[in-house]
Amino acid sequence: MTLRDTPWPDGTPCWVDLMVPDPRMAMDFYGALLGWQFTDQGDESDNYLMCSVDGRAVAGLGGSPAGEDAPAVWTTYLATSDLDRTAAAVTDAGGTLLVPPVDVMAHGRMAVAADPVGAAFGLWQAGGHIGARLTDTPSSVLWNECMVRDFDTARDFYAAVFGYGFDDMSDDQYTYATMLVDGRPVGGLGLLPDDVPADVPPHWMVYFGVPDTDAAVAEVDRLGGRVLADPTDTPYGRYSMVTDNQGVSFSLLSVTAEPELTAAT
Repeated sequence: MTLRDTPWPDGTPCWVDLMVPDPRMAMDFYGALLGWQFTDQGDESDNYLMCSVDGRAVAGLGGSPAGEDAPAVWTTYLATSDLDRTAAAVTDAGGTLLVPPVDVMAHGRMAVAADPVGAAFGLWQAGGHIGARLTDTPSSVLWNECMVRDFDTARDFYAAVFGYGFDDMSDDQYTYATMLVDGRPVGGLGLLPDDVPADVPPHWMVYFGVPDTDAAVAEVDRLGGRVLADPTDTPYGRYSMVTDNQGVSFSLLSVTAEPELTAAT
């Protein structure tokens, strides 16, 4: 369990949010599945919702912009202390800015980008909002990973933009590496397996912690979601990929809450 009260280091996944056609449906789903509490940020924020656990923000939720054909998706935001410099680095390295840098009142500054192989992600420069204040525990984010069809191009891009090191975990069955910031793993980069349908785009995947993956999967089904990958044991916990009740995919991974909070450094 990790507590955070200061901005996350550059390149670290620091926030996730979901923009969907029906936020009320999403509140019903994630509130029941993950036990989140919701705080409306007001009309000036288009009623964006902070999702929290024990008073600590873990994710965001909002309504899809009217008139825009944006897909409903969980977006992973990578921390930056200089948004303009990072946005320039994105384009210099062959990426695309989907939403250019913009101020979000006093909360911070954001942009949305796509890497050269098509995976979209957010950038966040902290102001009053640093991002997630609680991670690595049930009901919070455990892991973020980028799954692509051109591993080498994606690796070179993220190394150029964020200065990541990589710890290669590949074997004969899969291609995968962890992204390192100052030697610490902060996320993953993997090659989509050949059996993944061609219409599945490159993407960043969000993993949420649950105490019991099988029970959580049963709850997903009860709440109107769908199971994409049945629960499976991994060296890191019991895993499943699912969708919510509006078809947005995410992953679940078992984790046991630690008895004491650990302050992040």
